[in-house]
Amino acid sequence: MSTSRSAAYVQIHIAVILFGFTAILGKLIAFEQLALVWHRMWISVLGLIFIPGVLCGLIQMTRKDILRFAGVGVLVSIHWVTFYGCIKIADSSSIALACLATSTLFTSLLEPLVTRSKFQPVELILGIIVIIGLLMVLNVGPTYYFAIVVGLISAFFAALFSVFNKKFLRNQNTLSVSVLELGAGWLFLSLIIPLYEGGFDLTSYSLFRDDLISKHALFGLHLHSFVYLIILGLACTSLAYALSLTSLRVLSAFTANLAINLEPIYGIVMAALLFQENQELNLWFYTGTAIILGSVLIHPFLVKAQDRHVAKRSLRASNHKG
Repeated sequence: MSTSRSAAYVQIHIAVILFGFTAILGKLIAFEQLALVWHRMWISVLGLIFIPGVLCGLIQMTRKDILRFAGVGVLVSIHWVTFYGCIKIADSSSIALACLATSTLFTSLLEPLVTRSKFQPVELILGIIVIIGLLMVLNVGPTYYFAIVVGLISAFFAALFSVFNKKFLRNQNTLSVSVLELGAGWLFLSLIIPLYEGGFDLTSYSLFRDDLISKHALFGLHLHSFVYLIILGLACTSLAYALSLTSLRVLSAFTANLAINLEPIYGIVMAALLFQENQELNLWFYTGTAIILGSVLIHPFLVKAQDRHVAKRSLRASNHKG
């Protein structure tokens, strides 16, 4: 059954509300980013794989599609690891969420290259706005610079996997694609973890909070962290991920990412209420973040103005030929 544009907007915004909790949960869960994402992915796969039609959708995929979506799953895992890495390094959900909002800029550059679609002037304008906001965010201070770099890497991979999903999704079963991508990402991290623990001891650089429990443990789950992981894996990942993929069948990757940019609004407000992060970050940070998020509000007006201009130009050309 095809998804209407109005239904797609509803789906993407429900997904956004659920995504808004991920940064908060990421700060509450007492595991470093690699273990956190590893748990998130297997829980999410279990939450989707037994839904009727999912296995059939996987069986019907061609080998080429399986390899494509598995590759996208690796990109998803890298995005999540760097996103939670930003949170752990900065000990701030707000920093990670502000960086994530720059995915609109990366998407505006990547989508025409990957999908061979026409570059839109509106996206260039919004990209410039995002850059201005990002420059202001950088005034938060050198303490957060490394975290911001990691956050921007996360935003780049968020844009990249979104664009590739838009290109390859077509008429695939979105839940089957979700299972494949999440499963491939989990497998990728399972292969990386032994190398990470055996060869890289990042704790010596004080990148993690001192109160984290079992920094490298995968199975030493405390009860509260396990409950948070279930919520993160099932509601904020399985359901939200499937809804966002379904909406991409109708919406452009750029439009979807603009909607997803509402995630920082929910997350930053919750971080201020729950963790009082507003007391740690300066006015420059919040001004820059507001400018970045303002692109979400400006977007529909710019698109409408651009479409109206194109329609008038086409009409004049048609009348001229007549």
